[in-house]
Amino acid sequence: MTQTVILASGNPGKLNEMNQLLATCGLTVKPQSDFDVTDADETGLTFIENSIIKARHAASITGLPALADDSGLEVDALNGAPGIYSARYATQHDRPAGDVSNYELLLEQLDGLPTEQRTARFRCVVVLMRHATDPAPLIAQGTWEGRILTEPDGVGGFGYDPVFYSPERGCAAACLDKATKNSLSHRGKALASLTSQLTDIHW
Repeated sequence: MTQTVILASGNPGKLNEMNQLLATCGLTVKPQSDFDVTDADETGLTFIENSIIKARHAASITGLPALADDSGLEVDALNGAPGIYSARYATQHDRPAGDVSNYELLLEQLDGLPTEQRTARFRCVVVLMRHATDPAPLIAQGTWEGRILTEPDGVGGFGYDPVFYSPERGCAAACLDKATKNSLSHRGKALASLTSQLTDIHW
């Protein structure tokens, strides 16, 4: 018997990835749009808070277990920014929205900084709530360490991938094929951690 879980996102790529990884755990992941669930207001100040807000919102409307993730880029020289604001970093600085606008702003802020001071990481937090009032949701995290390049490279991926250098592969994340990226990525690691916790969960 499989358990249906609502994904608090409408991202089809994310849905496919999570279904592949969680199918072996007896879970079927369905998007919140199938249940007319709108996006929650992400008012949290951390990745964990935002993930819980999104999962609780989906679970409260559907009455089903819900899965949510929140992720972003942390740059050490910027004290962890853009962090939870990664997706809307440019608009916070009165610039047009979009991936290119986001990473162009980042490159400007780091202009002239030497390689050793451009360290950064992608972080992902995944939360699974059995119901809206779950007092002990499962929380898993994953990180992908690297550094910020001085100019974009590659045509794959999305977000900050063109300016994020992967030391494991010696290139920008945007130069990696999908399978390789998933094996290294923060989201892949967070989901792997989550699956290891699912053996102890009681629905």
